[in-house]
Amino acid sequence: MNKKPYRPGPKRPSNATRPKGRNRKMGGKNDQDTNAINDEIRASEVRLVGDNVEQGIYPIEEALKIAEGQELDLILIAPQAEPPVCRVMDYQKFKFQQRKHAKEQKAKSTKLVVKEIRFGPQTDEHDYNFKLKHAIGFLKEGAKVKSYVFFKGRSILFKEQGEVLLLRFANDLEEYGKLDQMPVLEGKRMTIMLSPKKPGGKKKEVKDADDSAAQQDNTPTAE
Repeated sequence: MNKKPYRPGPKRPSNATRPKGRNRKMGGKNDQDTNAINDEIRASEVRLVGDNVEQGIYPIEEALKIAEGQELDLILIAPQAEPPVCRVMDYQKFKFQQRKHAKEQKAKSTKLVVKEIRFGPQTDEHDYNFKLKHAIGFLKEGAKVKSYVFFKGRSILFKEQGEVLLLRFANDLEEYGKLDQMPVLEGKRMTIMLSPKKPGGKKKEVKDADDSAAQQDNTPTAE
């Protein structure tokens, strides 16, 4: 079988440039970004917002010219709106603000921490006070406290004793935590859960009571 002779095609000049893509990415963008920018925006008209722009509805071509005239990007921020909303600003600055906001929101959201405290059905007074002190510390730190009595073997006969112990424990912690559930027996465990009280909650209740009393004192009486 005869092979056809190889004829190389014309070479591209060394100074040739690649054809430009459809996106005019002034600010730079990677594959993980979700906001369409500039020529990626497919709407025929958009609502324009941002600094140093007259807010209103513009044809997409005019909105792109406004952004390009300020050497900024046209960023789609509300694609579901009618018409879609775009902001004129530097894309890198926009992403930085988004990351900063997400970080602040993450810092505000507190993780739920649950501390466990175990008792026996016949816990002595010294051990009880020791664990009570730890529970107060946990609740002050904002953690929940899950306290339970573990019944081993024939000690299940003392379940009423365990219930009394847990209710006493909850009562002694009343200033620091609120009881989420009454004692519940699950298998060999009888459990209660306490949530920390918000700081200042008790003071606020006292203040409200004082205000109510003052209001009653100022109420005119009928003669």
